[in-house]
Amino acid sequence: MRSIWNGAISFGLVSIPIKLINATENHSISFRQIHLADGGRIRYRKVCELDGEEVSGAETGKAYEDADGTMIPITDEDLAQLPLPTAKTIEIVAFVPADRIDPLQMEAAYYLSANGVPAAKPYTLLREALKRSNRVAVAKYALRGRERLGMLRVVDDVIALHGLLWPDEIRPPQDAAPDGDVTVRDAELDLADTLMSTLGEVDMDSLHDDYREAVEELVAAKASGESVLPAEPEDTGDGKVIDLIAALENSVRAARKSRTDEGAGTGDDGSGGDMADVHPIKKTSSKASGKTARTTEAARTTKAAQSTEAAQKSTRRTPTGKTVTRSGSSTTNKSAPKSTGAKKSTVKKATSKKTAAKKTTSKKTAAKQRTSSSGGTAAKKTASSGKRTSA
Repeated sequence: MRSIWNGAISFGLVSIPIKLINATENHSISFRQIHLADGGRIRYRKVCELDGEEVSGAETGKAYEDADGTMIPITDEDLAQLPLPTAKTIEIVAFVPADRIDPLQMEAAYYLSANGVPAAKPYTLLREALKRSNRVAVAKYALRGRERLGMLRVVDDVIALHGLLWPDEIRPPQDAAPDGDVTVRDAELDLADTLMSTLGEVDMDSLHDDYREAVEELVAAKASGESVLPAEPEDTGDGKVIDLIAALENSVRAARKSRTDEGAGTGDDGSGGDMADVHPIKKTSSKASGKTARTTEAARTTKAAQSTEAAQKSTRRTPTGKTVTRSGSSTTNKSAPKSTGAKKSTVKKATSKKTAAKKTTSKKTAAKQRTSSSGGTAAKKTASSGKRTSA
């Protein structure tokens, strides 16, 4: 990182050469002014009010405007002659607890880097002293033509400098508090505490500028010629509080739902989808798991044996030698015992009738066979006797 200022830290009689480096950067998106008629960029030029002539940077200087409008020129040489001991030095004036510094005073932040190998030892000494004392150093330094107030503290293994406003630059908060005597009930405070607990803490590194991202997407869409759909306005309530208790209760419910949605995640398709109830899975020990597996296997074996036995029982032989299989499963037979009994009796009667009919038919066939056989024999005998008589 490039240094913007070189100087030294004055720690009593110890001088620590350092380089000043910006600790922050601005990610805001800047815009240019253009001429709407043709899109040409509008630029500002420095023009003298007296003669209307455009002047360059080399022709400009600084001046102080008096109350009556008189301009009092001030040159760089005039400023250089002023006694400014902090021109190239960060002068430590005191060490105080961190809570003594009002956050309202804090401005820009810088990192202080040791400038050269000889500066490493005193730099480390000051850093470790600040760590062990749990204090911050109040210092004066000069930057960009003016003396400033600062605070030194340790960030990881680096000494950081925070620019501070002078105490007389902080305005008193008068007339900022609500007018009148306002009282708050305990029930409202309890709900406020519940809402604070529900919202919980946040990882500061996870916070980002949503508006800047939206502007970047807008610029990219317009650059590629895509149409931009207007965003749906959010219901902010217009700052009107109708029922404070109801508003707090709704806020608690919304915060809990938001926490639940964040914890549930998204579906397989990447979309949130409908939220499902999440129930914790009961954990079992390895012994219990083995016992459950053995019980399940035994149940499966018993069920298979019962199914085989039921299949064997459902097949039987009739008196005629035919095999008859009962229709329906064991479950059906159990669920309708009366119907099954009726079917059994019907099958038995039909089988008996068929068997009797077949027996009768067999007897008649045998009788016919005997009759035809006797008739044929008698005819043969008659023919033989006839032949003998004619002879």
